[in-house]
Amino acid sequence: DWVYIFGIGLFFSLSLSLLCYFLVEFSLFNGFIFGTILGTCLSLWAILLTTSTNRYILPYLSPKYWKFFAGAFSFLSGFMGTLSAYFCALALHVKMLEKFENHFSIFALFIGLMSYVIANLLYQFIIMSNAKEYHEKLLIKSRLKSLERQLNPHFLFNALNSLAELLHVNTSKAESALLQLSAFLRSSMKESSLILVQEELDNVERYAALENIRFDDKIFLFIDSQPTLLSHEIPKFSIQLIVENAIKHGFKHRNLNISISITQKEKLEITICNDGQPITNKSFGIGLNNLKERLYLLCDGKLVLQETAHPTFLLSIGEKR
Repeated sequence: DWVYIFGIGLFFSLSLSLLCYFLVEFSLFNGFIFGTILGTCLSLWAILLTTSTNRYILPYLSPKYWKFFAGAFSFLSGFMGTLSAYFCALALHVKMLEKFENHFSIFALFIGLMSYVIANLLYQFIIMSNAKEYHEKLLIKSRLKSLERQLNPHFLFNALNSLAELLHVNTSKAESALLQLSAFLRSSMKESSLILVQEELDNVERYAALENIRFDDKIFLFIDSQPTLLSHEIPKFSIQLIVENAIKHGFKHRNLNISISITQKEKLEITICNDGQPITNKSFGIGLNNLKERLYLLCDGKLVLQETAHPTFLLSIGEKR
């Protein structure tokens, strides 16, 4: 930030000084020297006053006075910087413009006002930029919530029908399955868009257990992951959606084996494959497109279909945005 402030001060003063020296046909070298001195003084005063204001004044004032004091100190940085530059130039015997040398206090007032105007413009720009960023975040959150609503488990009615049938056959197993369904739905209603890998895997296991009621325990999950990777955060229902698709499109009335492998390279990589029906259409449907978008929005992630004969998907999880 200080480098940025110093750069603005130096650019402003050099441009102003070189223009004035050029207009009155003075040596541009002297204009460059004086502009450098002025820019350095303006920047140092801006840094000094900004630091002092932020540390010792603004924390003890009501926010409604902040803009006034910030403007006042912006003016002072320009005014005091110009006076300091004048006396430094005198001490170093730098040739100054005659009008500036004779009326340096008036020029100090003028440059102080210009500093105030520039600071105010920068302040308004920052306010607008922050407002834009805030509204973009709200839009992204809205899009994510919309996507998550589309990803709510649609197997609920099937699960309830299976439970109703199971109650007449095995009440103990029905009770266990009902608890699994309760835990699954409780997890699905969490507000957070990101959950731990361990939580996601627990949910996948519950989902597979519920589906096994319908498919006579013919669905098998194989999970391979280092314990240290289980504490990473990933989008909710990311693995579960791939497993759901594997069961929905891959099951062919015999055992369906689904393997989940989690590794860490440049990014967290989650590979999900199954030995069910091959994929014939490589284009993603609504659910997978939603997952792809959530991965991108939440963690700069990707969803890639790696193989169709033995359906294999790769989830690449980057840094949280």
